[in-house]
Amino acid sequence: MFQNIKIFILLTLFPFSVFAHEFNPAHLVVNEVETNTYEAEWMYPVKNIGARGEVRFPDTCLRENTEIAKNGRYLIESFTLICEGTLKGQTINVTSLSVLTDALITVTHLDVSTFEGLINSKNPTIEIPLKKQIYPTGYFRLGVDHLLDGNDHIIFIFGLLFLVSNLIVAIKTITAFTVAHSITLGLSVFGLISLPQATVEAMIALTIIYLAYEISYQKKYKSTPWLIAFGFGLLHGLGFANVLNGIGIANEQLAMSLLFFNLGIEAGQLLLIPIFAFLLWGASQIKLNQAFTAFSYLIIGSLGSYWFIDRLAGIIL
Repeated sequence: MFQNIKIFILLTLFPFSVFAHEFNPAHLVVNEVETNTYEAEWMYPVKNIGARGEVRFPDTCLRENTEIAKNGRYLIESFTLICEGTLKGQTINVTSLSVLTDALITVTHLDVSTFEGLINSKNPTIEIPLKKQIYPTGYFRLGVDHLLDGNDHIIFIFGLLFLVSNLIVAIKTITAFTVAHSITLGLSVFGLISLPQATVEAMIALTIIYLAYEISYQKKYKSTPWLIAFGFGLLHGLGFANVLNGIGIANEQLAMSLLFFNLGIEAGQLLLIPIFAFLLWGASQIKLNQAFTAFSYLIIGSLGSYWFIDRLAGIIL
């Protein structure tokens, strides 16, 4: 039985050791500068599986003055788009989009109204609505995807549940983590604090190592573990912010876009917590909670160590 539990945990968590926090969405920014004339930037991550995604506009639009340059993690294609009519009511398609890369589409019209949406390999086409978009829902989906693709964040949330003694403490702990990362996410996006991304990612890996160390004592906190949940949550917020700092946000909707992105992250957490709680409950029901905890902290610690060494090497080399 112990061997079966070990195999289950290894098969469940091992894939995280290869793909940790590699969520780098593409971003198409289209600004109308004159009637039916647009300046566009197509930002596509350099680290990508397969060919670079290509944007297809309506046949009534003509590209001019195309320039391509590399900027950090992104290859940026800049060009002018001259159309016979407005893009409202038209569709934009992205071909060769990687299954691991979502694309945020931002279109700002001459009347300063902005549309934002999200496309992926399964749904590579998006229609720009005729009516003004009220809420930037694309950032909500981006937040959900960012949380579910951020495997180091997933492992950290999973590990937190080992430290709490009951449901109330669990809710307080996750709330503390949520409040903390919301603070630094906002401060970072508004440009009030800044740390190099590579440094943040390495430090996040250290929080996972420390979390595994805490779990190894198999001690259940009867009150909220503030240092771990809130203190480390501040650091994870900087990790969440990296995706927005990389692709940018339309300034006209900065606060609203940030809110919807954060709500998306919370929705992703709410999807995962019941799954993790069920695993812990199931282990306790069959009297194997100590063995489950032991194997889990070994795997969590190993993943954290792997990520830290890998990210530290990326800083040094």
